[in-house]
Formats: sequence, structure tokens, C-alpha cells
Amino acid sequence: MGNFVVSARKYRPARFEDVVGQEHVTNTLKNALRNDHLAHAFLFCGPRGVGKTTCARILAKVLNCERPGTELEPCNECSSCSSFNENASFNITELDAASNNSVEHIRALIEQVRFQPQQGQYKVFIIDEVHMLSQQAFNAFLKTLEEPPPYAIFILATTEKHKIIPTILSRCQIFDFKRIQAPAMVSHLQAICQQESIEADEDALHVIAQKADGALRDALSIFDRIVSYSGAHVRYEDVITNLNVLDYDYFFQLVEALLAEDHRKVLLLFDEVLNKGFDADLFINGLAEHLRNLLVAKDPQTLILLELTEGLRERYQLQAALVNTSFLLTTMNLANECDINFKLAHNKRLHVEMTLIKMAYAGRAIRIAQGQDTALIPEKKKTDVAAGVPQAPLAVKKMPSPEQQASAPTQAESSPATQPVPTVETQAEATASAAEQPHAAAPPPPPPTRKRLTTPRLDQVANMLAEVKAEAQIDTPVSFPDLTLESLTETWTQFIGRIEQETVRNLLQGIAVTLEEDHHIVARVSSSLVENTLRQERHLMDSLRTHFGRKDLILRIAIDKSTAPEPPKIQKPLTSKEKLLVMYEKNPGVKQLAETFNLRIDED
Repeated sequence: MGNFVVSARKYRPARFEDVVGQEHVTNTLKNALRNDHLAHAFLFCGPRGVGKTTCARILAKVLNCERPGTELEPCNECSSCSSFNENASFNITELDAASNNSVEHIRALIEQVRFQPQQGQYKVFIIDEVHMLSQQAFNAFLKTLEEPPPYAIFILATTEKHKIIPTILSRCQIFDFKRIQAPAMVSHLQAICQQESIEADEDALHVIAQKADGALRDALSIFDRIVSYSGAHVRYEDVITNLNVLDYDYFFQLVEALLAEDHRKVLLLFDEVLNKGFDADLFINGLAEHLRNLLVAKDPQTLILLELTEGLRERYQLQAALVNTSFLLTTMNLANECDINFKLAHNKRLHVEMTLIKMAYAGRAIRIAQGQDTALIPEKKKTDVAAGVPQAPLAVKKMPSPEQQASAPTQAESSPATQPVPTVETQAEATASAAEQPHAAAPPPPPPTRKRLTTPRLDQVANMLAEVKAEAQIDTPVSFPDLTLESLTETWTQFIGRIEQETVRNLLQGIAVTLEEDHHIVARVSSSLVENTLRQERHLMDSLRTHFGRKDLILRIAIDKSTAPEPPKIQKPLTSKEKLLVMYEKNPGVKQLAETFNLRIDED
């Protein structure tokens, strides 16, 4: 076993300029040192692995450095810097509040504050994970934090600022550390690869940066793991295999299949992903992120939001040019609904496959809704579409084109397996032509036009019948019952009786309703409990408006305690003497027996 040191410790920044992605903090601290405007208490807060404790240690070193440079960086050569690097400095104290969070630990820290530094100008106290201190420890620390001696500097670090009491926050100068962006992480990893003589693909480093989610320490830990697996050459395939990340190519192929409405290829790609050991929810989330990247890539102004390599960014731009925004928004919405309902689905694979099939035909549904695909719309509707009348999407079969209809008889005659339908002369045409001809001095009538009758398909007949039925329903006037108090009460009672929950049904039965101003339904209830229960039955008014054909009906609820049932009377328990008198009335023999033996009951 060698003395291996992880990259997070080996390449930990020793100067402010080495800190990655926190220039707003490091520049402020250096300016405060340069202008001698240094606060006595700092609070460094932010996500994990972004440099909070590192900046605290660098600031502590600079404060006691004997030869700081012009850029106010520690020299790392003087006795103070050397003792700190060797963990032997008496002027810099680090306290882990996660395991030292009691009042006794804070009191011991306060005792150390009383002694002046033996070497250097300041005594620096770094308290990590300060939010873990107890309430009593915070209170014991308040006075010292507010009025420390001039040589004491406190640097507090935390990942959860909201857990710190406001009295502590008001006594500190707060610095918010932000998540480190992926390009900055990639540059830092490339510099480490150069020092370690490691060849790494840029795409592979981008995947590591995205997986780290803004934490550089996590990125370095992942990098060490990948190097242990792949050796001196870090490839993209090694990274996605180790981190269980889906390849971008799957999503590019999937979107191409969706645009081609090839649901077979979509299902086969999904099956291939599952066979490689990826979870279905990971796949649907990756697809949603891919669709989001395509939407971002459609606009040059939002292209900077893609934290990807130049080659991959150009690939996103090329595919984004083939996809319209409506398709992306529809498929993103389907992916979001699939992710929300994924945990509730019993057959999770079928749940995702149904979503993918919907995505495959989302483009066709959008075209039908916009009236662009008239081949799927019946002939009677095409004139409305051409005139700009909005139409609802129709789930109908594709109608044959005029060219196909013209060639249908020829194909039927040439096919030996299909017998042509014999032509007949319609009686209506013959009668009409005879009535139009004069009796004399008229040329002989032309031969009647013969029509070829073709058998319509079953789906066409069903669609025609549905259209005729719909038109008949539209043309036929609908009659509604008159709205009277009697009809209202009867309909109200029927609705209450159809409620499934017995408790709610019993609670709402017996509510008196009246009709005021011809459209105000007033329900008088006995308590607020009945009122809230009635308001939850939102389908009540919809049913009444539909039944009477009155959209102006309004429900008003009034609390009338007089309608409440009388509470049962509480019967006072009988005393012993009263019980004896009752027995005397029911059985006179008991009274005679008591008088004979001179029996009586002692009263309390």
C-alpha cells in the first residue's frame, strides 16, 4: 500500500487565486485585507464542496503570515505558514461543531479566546458546521461573538444558514458561496490531468462535472474513481459505464424516431436501455432533460445554458432545427406527467411505453389541431378548415385520396381475386330524366348515366353515421324541466341520495333549500361542519345547472342553528332512595317486606 492522497486533499487550494468559481468571495476578502477593513466574525455559507473551509483556512494563514505578497496571498514559507501546514499552529483553532456542539465545548473555546497569541497578530477560530450547535451553545457564544478581543477572529462555516439563529447572523459578515459551474470544473480537472499525465476526453470531464452537481470535491472524488478504473486514459465510455449515465446517443436516436412516428423503433430503444440495467425513471428523466436542451438550443440567446462541449452543442443545434416548439412542449409535458405518476403505476414499464407511444404521435395530433393535416379530416370539415374555423382533433381513419378512388375500379377489374360490383341504373335518375323531357319535338333522350356502386368500408360507414347522429343532436332542440321549488327539492334529494360515502350522505340529508330571485338556491344548514361538507360536493351545482339548463344558478349557504336537531336530554342518575321508591311502585311486595322488617336506606 502506497501513501496515496486523494485529489480533493492533494490539490486543495493554498492561495486565494487557486480557489475555483468563488471570485466574488476571494476578491472581497483580499480588498478587506488591503484596506484594513477586516470584520471580527465571518459566516461562510453555501453547498457542500464549494470551498468554504478552504477559504477560511487561507484567510487564517494570511492573517498571521509574516511575508504576505502584494496580492495578499500567504507565502507558505514563513514559520507561521509552515506550522499551519503541519497542523501545529497555536494561533489557529478548528472546531467541528457536528461533534462538539454542547455548552461545555463552547465554554472551552471561550477560555482559549482570553489568552493572547504567542506568535503572530491574530488568533483565528474556525468553527465548521456551525448550524449543529445547540440552542444553549449559541446563547453561550453570543456575548463573545459580539465583543471579542481585538486579536480574535471568528470564521463560521455552514451548509444550512437557515438553521442559525438570527442573533448569530446579525453579528457576522455573511459570504454566500455558489455552486461551481461545469466549465470551471472541467478546466480544473484538465489542469489536474496535465499534472498527473492523464489523457481525458473533454466529453468525459463534462459528464463528471454534471454528475458532481456544483460540488468540486464530489467531482474530484468521481475523477479518482474513474482513473482507478480506466488508468491513464479517461474515455467517455468509461465514465458513463462507471457513473450509470445514459449515453446522449440514445436520446438523439429516440427523438429521430419520434419525429418519424416510428413507435416500433422507440419501443426497441427503450427495451435496449432496460436490458443495459438502467431504470425506467432514469430514462424518462434523461429524455426530459434532452428535450429541454433541444428547446434551449433553438434560440442562440439561450444556447449558453447548455453546459456541454462544442461538438455536442452543435449536435443539439442541428436536431433542434428539425423540431418545432409545439412538439417539444407537448413531449416535455408528457415526460413530466410520466415522472409524476411513475411511483403510482403498478406496471412501470407499460406506463413509460404508453408515454413514448403518445410522444410518437404528438406531432400528428398537433397538426390535426392546427388544421394542417387535412388528410385525416372528413370531407365535410375541410371547407371549415380552409376557412379558418378551428376544429377539434378527430380520431378517424385516413380517407383515400381522389387518385386512389379513381384507380380503385381499375385495380378491382384487373384483380382476379376481387369480383367487380355490377353496375345498375338508379331509379331516381331515370324518373328525373323522363320528367324533364317534352312529349314531342324533342330529341331522343340520351342514354342514362350508369354509375358504379362501390361498397363503402365499415370504418367510413361508422364515421358517416357518427356525423349524422352528431348533426341530428345539434339540430334537435333540447327541453329542460321548469325550475320550481318542488322540482328543485326533488332533484336535490336525488343527488344527495347518490353520494357514495354514507357519513357524508347522512350529514347532508334533511337540508332545506329554497329558491330566491329565480336563480339563487339557498341552503340552510345547522353548523359550519355541514357547510364545509356541502361546499366540497362541487358536482352538485354542475348537475343542477345541467339538469335545468340554467347556467346562472348560484348556491348560497346560510347557517341556521334553529334547524339543528335538539341534543338529547341527559338524565340525572337516581339516588338509592329514588331507586327504592321506583321498586316500591313496580312491586308493592317489596314495600310490604321493608315495613315488616323495618328496613330503611341510610342517606349519605
